[in-house]
Parts: sequence; C-alpha cells; structure tokens
Amino acid sequence: MITENLENITRKLPSEVKLVAVSKFHPNEDIIEAYDAGQRRFGENRPQEFCKKVQELPKDIEWHFIGHLQTNKLKMVLPYASLVQSVDTQHLLDAVNEWGRDNGKVINVLLELHIGAEETKQGFVEEDILDILFRAESYRNIRFCGLMGMATHTDCEEDIRADFCRISSFMDYLKDLFPEYEDFKELSIGMSEDWHLALEYGATIVRIGTAIFGPRA
Repeated sequence: MITENLENITRKLPSEVKLVAVSKFHPNEDIIEAYDAGQRRFGENRPQEFCKKVQELPKDIEWHFIGHLQTNKLKMVLPYASLVQSVDTQHLLDAVNEWGRDNGKVINVLLELHIGAEETKQGFVEEDILDILFRAESYRNIRFCGLMGMATHTDCEEDIRADFCRISSFMDYLKDLFPEYEDFKELSIGMSEDWHLALEYGATIVRIGTAIFGPRA
C-alpha cells in the first residue's frame, strides 16, 4: 500500500517539487518500503526518534527535521539534518547558529511563518522574518533556504487558499527584496490533506505523511 500510495502521489507531483515523506511515528519497516520504492527524502519531528532512525536506516536518506526543536536537543538533529524546516523563534535561530559555529557546520534552515488561525501554531510573523533577513550576514553558520508554513486546520478550502496565498505572496516579496540570497528559494507548504492546493501557490516542498503511510499507529 505504501508503494502504491507513493506512486500515485509522485505521478501527480511536478518534477521540480520535492516530496518529504513524513515518517514520524512509523516503524523502520514502513520507511524501508518507501525507500525501496525510490523515496529518499524523509521528515521527522521528534529529536530522539529522528536520531535513532538516522543511525538505523540507509545512509543516503536525506533527512528533514519538521517539528518544534528545543535548543537542548540540537545535538540530536543538527549533525544529520539536510534541512531544518521549522526554525520558529529567535532563540532557536541564535542557538542553531552558535551550534554551527562551534561545530564548523553551516545549517540549512527554513524560517517558519505563522500563517494558520490556530494560536497554538509556532512561527514568526512577517516583520520578524524581514528583520532576520536584513541581518542575515550576521548568521555565518546558517544558510537561509526559504519559508515553511502550515495552513489552518479546516475543511474550508477558501481559508486554506488564503493562508497559502499569504505565504506565497510574502515569499515572492522576499525574493524580490533580497535577490542576493540565491539559496532562498524553497517554499514548504502542503500536507496530506492540502498538498494539491499548495502546488497552485508555488510550493517547492510538500510534506506528506498519512497519504503515504496511512494513519499512525
């Protein structure tokens, strides 16, 4: 079923859009089935589970960290993550930069923009992100690669489209404002329920879990 699900999704995805298979809470056997079907990019959101899977699974997997990251767990994630999609506070950003400096590593990150209606969602507001990018040269151990966001959890397509439109428009504005940041090109929006809508708003990365692996155990 995992292989069939993957094939159905990749058939509909434009070739330039990256698929992150969200494997959180799913066992290694499920990840291996997806791997054997050709998937190489996986996303996790819990540092302990992330670190354990990195050690146990094939070394050519491109791991993305997509959850809230506490600064005391950086050593479980930053040595292995190809991209940290969920930098959501100034405190975390500073800590990631400091860890990179101390370990001689440049960390690829997305800045998470709070676009959904839920108060519980993490993320920066637009003004915060502008301020960070105006000071980007001070973050010598971070590579700013773009934005990440989660639409409001709702069945109302109009609301989801409004959220995606907001982050897409802001992304376009940032690329125009900072043309010198050539790496700032990734827009990670769209999950199992709404990824097909995200494509209409310029998603370059979609994060799909349930539609590939089924409901978590």
